[in-house]
Amino acid sequence: MTDESIGEGTFEFVEKRVDEVSISGETVKTDSLSSLSSAASLLTPLGVSTSTGSLLSSIGPPSLLPSFITNSSSQIASTPVSAKPDNSNNVNPSNVDNLEEENEKKNQIQQDIRNQPSTSSSDQQATVNVSLTENQAVVLGAGLFSWVKETVANSNVLSKVAEKAKNSVNSMITTLDPQMREFIYSGGDVDIFVASDKEVKVSSIREAFQTVFGKATVTGIPVSVTTVASQPIGFNAALKSAEERISLTRQNPTVTQDAPVVAVENFLLKVDENKWYDLGVILLDDPKNNVSLQTFTQMTPVPSQIVTMAEQATPEDYPHKETGLAMTVGNLLANNLQVSHNEWHHALTGVSRKDVILLAAKSLAGIYKNTINPV
Repeated sequence: MTDESIGEGTFEFVEKRVDEVSISGETVKTDSLSSLSSAASLLTPLGVSTSTGSLLSSIGPPSLLPSFITNSSSQIASTPVSAKPDNSNNVNPSNVDNLEEENEKKNQIQQDIRNQPSTSSSDQQATVNVSLTENQAVVLGAGLFSWVKETVANSNVLSKVAEKAKNSVNSMITTLDPQMREFIYSGGDVDIFVASDKEVKVSSIREAFQTVFGKATVTGIPVSVTTVASQPIGFNAALKSAEERISLTRQNPTVTQDAPVVAVENFLLKVDENKWYDLGVILLDDPKNNVSLQTFTQMTPVPSQIVTMAEQATPEDYPHKETGLAMTVGNLLANNLQVSHNEWHHALTGVSRKDVILLAAKSLAGIYKNTINPV
């Protein structure tokens, strides 16, 4: 090849030779593959040694690597506290301060290790803490329930809410099974006797007094009036029939003489010419508290044709004709409306006889409660 090609950056292969390199006093033979010659090698600055042997010879032998593994806590604990490093060679004050800080840290670690409780004592302490926590929870729960109890007892709002919830549940039960009312609301300090064994009268009086008093025991006693007409006409005849019912009830051996007795008696009232109304009187007699109360139900219009039929069915020699009629308008209306004797009010007006008696009985029970227990 020519010199021009060499100067343009090409290279040439040179015969392989063996060089001797001295490293640390030993002679090592190396193979030099080639001698590169290029424009870059020609520009190598003067005075810079490219000899491999001179570079390796300037590097000292390898030293041991430093250990970064710290000693265990037992080794730290075994180190005497009074041992102090020799600071005679360290004149720099900052080094002295650093050594003092290290000594303080070592002393603190040693003290922490000494103060560390054993495993058994730590378990006992944990057990004590758990038992204390459980006791605190029990005390806290008892205090919470006592607070709730006192709050419910002293708060009118919460008492009303609880009472309303209770009444709602009882109302649902009695709606599904009306016979459960007698068992749920029976009891208390009020014992009422009804001068009749008719369910429409007994159930109405029972519901009224249990609603007003909360709980009440209401018992029906069968009686039969003999001194008043079957269909009384006017207030006097109705009151006389109710009084006789109460008197007959007290003759029953199961009824005490001072027990309150309630009597219900329906009668006819003539307001104007050919205008008749059916209504009932509710009479309460309580000899123990010296209370005698009476109230009246709402009036239900009765067709004059029905009253005429009842008058025609009454014989001339009827012994109680001065107090009323021998035939009741209830039987005649039930036959004409094709319903039972106790359902003619609902069939005629849409309001049942039980509802009519119940409303008046609630008024009577409220007056009676305020009379024997004045506010």
